[in-house]
Amino acid sequence: MDMDKLSLNEFVRTKRKSLKLTQKEMAEKAGVGLRFVRELERGKTTLKMDKINLVLDLFGYELGPVKYDRQ
Repeated sequence: MDMDKLSLNEFVRTKRKSLKLTQKEMAEKAGVGLRFVRELERGKTTLKMDKINLVLDLFGYELGPVKYDRQ
């Protein structure tokens, strides 16, 4: 699976499942709420970047600019 082609919510869900974590376990490890994890994995578009980075840090990642083609 090409992780570079996944949306953020798909990436987080895929990484979580590869580590065999439940949403609750991931929330506890990242220091965020279960509701936040659920919203993140559902693709909610208005989430706080600092909280997203807490989750991504579990996988050795952080948010950053990504170039995309507008066409």
